[in-house]
Amino acid sequence: MKTWHYLGRLIAFRPLLFSFFVFSLMTVTLFPLLTGLIIRQIFDGLTGNTPVAIGSWGLMALLVSATVGEIGFTLLSDVAHVFFRKTVSALLRRNLFAHILQRPGAQALSMAPGEAVSRFRDDVDYVERMMANAPDPLVQIVFLLAALTIMLRINWFITLMIIVPVLGALLLAQQAAERIERYHQARQAATGRVMGFLGEMFGAVQAVKVATAEAAVVSRFVQINQGRQAATVKDRTFNALLDSINTNMVAIGTGITLLLAAQAMQAGTFTVGDFALFVTYLQTLTSATRFMGFFIADYQQAGVSFTRLQELMVDAPAEQIVAHAPVYLRGAYPEIPTPSKVATDPLDELIVRGLTYRYPRTDRGVADVDLRLTKGSFTVITGRIGAGKTTLLRTLLGLLPAEMGEIRWNGRLITNPGDFFTPPRCAYTPQVPRLYSATMQDNILLGLSAESVDLPAALHLAVLEADLAQLEQGLETVVGPRGVKLSGGQIQRTAAARMFVREPELMVFDDLSSALDVETEKTLWQRLAAWKTDGRSAMTYLVVSHRRAALQQANQILVLEEGRVVAQGTLNALLQTSPTFCRMWEDEQRSGVNQS
Repeated sequence: MKTWHYLGRLIAFRPLLFSFFVFSLMTVTLFPLLTGLIIRQIFDGLTGNTPVAIGSWGLMALLVSATVGEIGFTLLSDVAHVFFRKTVSALLRRNLFAHILQRPGAQALSMAPGEAVSRFRDDVDYVERMMANAPDPLVQIVFLLAALTIMLRINWFITLMIIVPVLGALLLAQQAAERIERYHQARQAATGRVMGFLGEMFGAVQAVKVATAEAAVVSRFVQINQGRQAATVKDRTFNALLDSINTNMVAIGTGITLLLAAQAMQAGTFTVGDFALFVTYLQTLTSATRFMGFFIADYQQAGVSFTRLQELMVDAPAEQIVAHAPVYLRGAYPEIPTPSKVATDPLDELIVRGLTYRYPRTDRGVADVDLRLTKGSFTVITGRIGAGKTTLLRTLLGLLPAEMGEIRWNGRLITNPGDFFTPPRCAYTPQVPRLYSATMQDNILLGLSAESVDLPAALHLAVLEADLAQLEQGLETVVGPRGVKLSGGQIQRTAAARMFVREPELMVFDDLSSALDVETEKTLWQRLAAWKTDGRSAMTYLVVSHRRAALQQANQILVLEEGRVVAQGTLNALLQTSPTFCRMWEDEQRSGVNQS
């Protein structure tokens, strides 16, 4: 899509608001025409060149009225301007975020998070500024045509002499468009590299400190920041140069008017009123040319920004970035619905056949995996590090795009597992759960109301009672960024409680108990086993673990090796038939003895 096509779609999002914006801005721009004519009449009346029908005081009253009217319409224009540009930026960010949330978990972003944040912020801001200037060509052309018509009728020669440098500045801005785009693109790319490096640096603080690599990291940061500095200076200097040329057109035009007007006034073909009108129009005329120069620069910059934003919309059609959707800038936000089960949601049987995913440019992943889960079963996937356990879960849940295979829920073919395996059908806790800098209760509920769920039962299942008693404010304790105020085990169990309050049909855990002590882990699995057989609900579990407490609860165990299922059965059967599993069981037993 061309830049103008993007802009047209954004204008069509709020056409009435944009129309009001254009009308009020055009009215504001046309007021100087009236003001110039009034000032001309005043001066010609004072010098006796033209009789004044309504008197000097009448003209002064008319001038004041025009000024007040200009102020009023300027206020309306500013209000419409703010509402329109903020609506546009909200729509762009909404579409970007919605697309990212729909992507598979491992491929949501095609770049470092820091650079993505830079594009969300800076590139959307550039487009927003472009939209604020979108009416300028039409408005300024109308003013230019009207002003030049009046000036040409007064003195065509002086008018042409004024227009020459103005048109020269405009032509210069057009010739510089390609360079503006190139400098802006370099600046934005350099900013993205800095933001990306900052995000990676803050996310790897512990690794940097362990490796005592602080000096090297800082040196690298200084290096890429110097690149950003150079690109920014070049971009801003070039734009400042163009702005300076446009600005100085006022002085040049005024000087030309003074020189030529003096001769014309001596010849009696140019009055003091004409001179006052030319000077009045000249300021706005040159401002209009400056606006046109700015518009050309902003248009080029917006084109760069649309390209960069489109890179965030991986595999999406170009028009999706400007697709119309609710943005809720006024009024109440829509209520978050509590997930409720429908007749087809209860799980009787989940069958997976031939599930395959390979990471790009590697042989790692999972291949031809078959799996069958029945209602109320407890299935454990185990294997050595790198065997593909986490990859299998993520592919099943749609967080990685499966290359082959099929998934059936109660016989129904699931074509989009990423959308299907969500509460109340399924809930998932990854190896490293994500907590937010909010209260523990907010981290568990994530928008659900406490009245709509059984929060005490979820806390009990997650074995969090003793932990809550030790926290300074219990459930209202703010856990800090990524749950920094909690231990690793508390983070895992808080994420588990987040699953339990939603009472899904299928619970998927990826090494849930890796940070738990032996007694807490044992209690957790016992409570979950009791919960699925208490007659109130029959939960189905799919668990990645190598811990004995989880393996002892399992109805079936799948042993993975190099992405393939090499053994499957009950604990006792595998201990008799699978050498791979026996070695893992013995290693885990020795590890448990050492820990105790």
